[in-house]
Amino acid sequence: MTRNRFQFGLTLLTGLFLLAVLFAILLYAVTPQTPASRGPILLASFIAILIGSLLCILFLLRWLLRPYQRLVDEAERASVKSHLLKSQDEAEFVLETFQSVVAQLQVQRQELERLSEQARERASSAEKFSERIIASLPSGLVAFDGDGLAIAINTPGRTLLEVDGTGLGDSYDALLGRYEELLAMVSDCLKNGTLYRRTEIEVVTQQGQTRRLGATIAPIELALERAPQGALCLLTDITEVTELREHVALKNNLESLGEMSAGLAHEFKNAVAALQGYVQLLQSLDLNAKAAATADSLLNEVRSLSEMVTSFLNFARPQPLQLEEISIKELVTECVGELDGLFKELKVELVSHGESDLVVPGDERMLRQAVLNLLRNAAEAIPEEKLERSVSIKAGREAEANGNTAAVIEIRDSGTGIQPGQLQKIFIPFFTTKPKGHGIGLALTHRVITQHGGTLTASNAPDGGAVFTIKLPADAR
Repeated sequence: MTRNRFQFGLTLLTGLFLLAVLFAILLYAVTPQTPASRGPILLASFIAILIGSLLCILFLLRWLLRPYQRLVDEAERASVKSHLLKSQDEAEFVLETFQSVVAQLQVQRQELERLSEQARERASSAEKFSERIIASLPSGLVAFDGDGLAIAINTPGRTLLEVDGTGLGDSYDALLGRYEELLAMVSDCLKNGTLYRRTEIEVVTQQGQTRRLGATIAPIELALERAPQGALCLLTDITEVTELREHVALKNNLESLGEMSAGLAHEFKNAVAALQGYVQLLQSLDLNAKAAATADSLLNEVRSLSEMVTSFLNFARPQPLQLEEISIKELVTECVGELDGLFKELKVELVSHGESDLVVPGDERMLRQAVLNLLRNAAEAIPEEKLERSVSIKAGREAEANGNTAAVIEIRDSGTGIQPGQLQKIFIPFFTTKPKGHGIGLALTHRVITQHGGTLTASNAPDGGAVFTIKLPADAR
C-alpha cells in the first residue's frame, strides 16, 4: 500500500511540473518577442515554477511522510501509555510484594506461636514429670538455692525433717536447725561447693528417738535469675538397715567367739567342778568358825563361777529350739508373776499393760528366760537413790514393711539409761556396766531372740531410762 501511494504521488508531481512548464511555454509564446518584455516574464515563470515545484515537493513529502508520522505519534502515545502502565505495574508490584510479605509474616507468626505453644507444653510436661519424679522418690529430697532457701522438697523429705507445712521458701537454718551435722554439711556445700557422698549421720527426732540417715549433698547449677549455685540434699532413713547390719555383724562375731571359746569354757567348767568338790570336802571337815565361813564364801564364789560358765556354754553352744505356739499375753503374765518377789525386794514397781493377743512360734522356756533376764536387768539398773523406781513391760503388735505382723515386747525402766558409746557393746559377752555382772545375760538373750528370727534393740527413752525392744514374727489370732 505504501508503494502505491509513493507511485501516485510521484505521478502527480510529474504532472504538475509538466503543467508548469507548459504554462511557461505558452506564456513565452504569447508575449512580444522583445527582450525587455520576455525577460521579466521568463524570470517570473521560472520563479513561479520553482515555488510551485517546491510547494508540490513539500506537500508531496508531507503526504508521503504522513504514515510514518502516524507511526511516530502512535509510538509516542504507546510509550506514554507504556510508561503509565509501567508505573501502575510497579505500584501494584510493590503492593502485592508488601501483601505477600505480610502474609508470610502472619504465617511465620502463626508457626512461631505454634512452636512457642509446643515449647510451653514441653516445658510444662517436663516440669510436671520432674515434680512426679521428685514426689515418687522414696528418699527425701531437699533443694536449696544460692541464698539457702528451699526451692523443692518432697513428702519423704518433709517426714524425715519433720517439717510443718510445705517448707518451700524456708531457709536451711530453719529446716535443719535441730540436725547440727546435716546443717554444717549443707552450709559447707553452699559456701564452698563441697560434695558429700553417702555420709551416715545420727539424728534425734522430736519424740526423742535416734534415727540414722544416709545423706548425699551436692552442689547444683541454677537458672540465671537465681544465685549461680545451690545445694541438693538426698536423705534416706537407714536406721533399719544399719541395725540389721549391726545385728548380722554382732551375730557373726558372737558365733565366732562362741565357737572359739566353747572348748575352753568346757575345760574351765571341769576345773570349777573339781574346785567345788574340794570346797565341799573342806566343809565336811571339822573346821573352826572362821575357816567354815571362809569355806562357805569360797563355795558361793565357785557356784557363781559355775553359773557363769554354764551360761557361757549355753551361749557358745546354743541348744536347738523346741518350737510350739506361744501366747505373748500368757508369756508376759507368767514372767511378771515370777519376778513379783524380786521387784518387791528391790522396791521397784512393775507395771504391765497393753498386752497383745498374738501367737508366736518359739521355744517357751528360752523366750521366758530372755524376758526374765531383761526384767531383772531393768530392776537392777535403777540406782538405790532414785526416787522414781518403776519398770514397765508392754506387749503389742506392729505392721512390718513386707506386710507381716510382728509381736513387740517393750521393757522400760526409770534408771539413768545407757551411755551412747555403750549402746553398741552391751550385747557383747563379758561387757557389763554392773559391779557384780559377768556380761553373759544380755548376750545370751540377744542370741535367743536372734535364733527365733527376731530382733533385740536397746535405746534411751526421751525422759530417761533404758528401753529394750523385742520383735518376733507372729500370726494374729
